[in-house]
Amino acid sequence: ARLFRRAANKGHAHSLYELGICCARGKGIPLDDDEAARLYRRAAEQGNSLGQYNSARCYHHGRGERQDDREAARLFGVAAEQGDVDAQFDYAVLCALGRGVAQDDAKAARNYRLAADQGDMRA
Repeated sequence: ARLFRRAANKGHAHSLYELGICCARGKGIPLDDDEAARLYRRAAEQGNSLGQYNSARCYHHGRGERQDDREAARLFGVAAEQGDVDAQFDYAVLCALGRGVAQDDAKAARNYRLAADQGDMRA
């Protein structure tokens, strides 16, 4: 966690994401959902798809962020467009259910297909 923190302090997007993982899991540093969410958000703001996906999960589940399906859907969609397979699946679910976005079967099917094409067995 120490090396990730050093790079994260310099604004390195992937290190922000990795340090967020350390905070979320208590690996090498104390468990801290709020700090994890803050770090994911900073990585997401720099266009890091893993940061976007994990930030979306924080909003979706209300861990370290207030629960907000609209923001979760927005971030899942952004990460999905970058090819993140987990985001494609989760965005498809929200589109199919109309949670945080207007219900859209075509958009759901497109994202399920994209996830399946990358080997996601859930899709």
